Amino acid sequence: MQWIEIFGYIGAFFIGLIMGVLGGGGSILAVPILAYIFHFDEKIATAYSLFIVGSTGLIGGFKQATNKMVDWKAVLNFGLPAVIGITVTRAFVVPALPDILFNINTFEFTRRMGMFGLFAALMILAAISMLSDKKEKKRSNDLGNFHPLILSEGFFIGALTGLVGAGGGFLIVPALMVIAQLDMKKASATSLVIIAINSLTGFFLGDATKTDINWNFLGVFVAIAMIGIIVGTYINRYLPVKLLKRIFAYFIIAMAIFIFIEEFIIG
Repeated sequence: MQWIEIFGYIGAFFIGLIMGVLGGGGSILAVPILAYIFHFDEKIATAYSLFIVGSTGLIGGFKQATNKMVDWKAVLNFGLPAVIGITVTRAFVVPALPDILFNINTFEFTRRMGMFGLFAALMILAAISMLSDKKEKKRSNDLGNFHPLILSEGFFIGALTGLVGAGGGFLIVPALMVIAQLDMKKASATSLVIIAINSLTGFFLGDATKTDINWNFLGVFVAIAMIGIIVGTYINRYLPVKLLKRIFAYFIIAMAIFIFIEEFIIG
């Protein structure tokens, strides 16, 4: 094992830690670690990221459920439409996109630029909503009842996260807070379950049937990430809500800037 790979496995711990504390953000670290440290190509890195984030989210979501922090009505009414959205997008929309979306003189705007650019833009919008000074509202909606807005928002966010190839925690947490009116900690816990369903569905219905998977590598990486998420969910119980929101927001802003620079300036 090379020294650089040791940093990659340390990164696996932080993927889990961030997901446990913030309810998302794992794929934002997972893809760069897999691509730049372990040198997997873009397709494999994205596929492995879905499995890592999904499996880690499953363990974290189970732990949060035992703490009675998961809103199962929100999982049902928000999460299932999101699964439909991500499945439709990954199966039909993404494969239909051309390598080059359009040209401006000699400049070629590629599919990669479009997807990663949208990813960065959505991250900035999510961060702005998290940094707003609006007070959290008390819950008034009964998510056990049919609510078209919740269903449509779930499908829309599932489609978006399918398009950019992420678990979508940075979008799901703010959406749960605004639409489902959950507080930050319950939104983070519920997000883990939705991320697990979304990511594992995308992985097993798509990449696992078409790609040779290195299960030994994934097993070690996921095991380390699971340790991180157990630590993160424990920390989550004791950190103040406002601090969680600001950590989440500044983290995704920093990663959005990194992605933009990497794809549009350096790349």
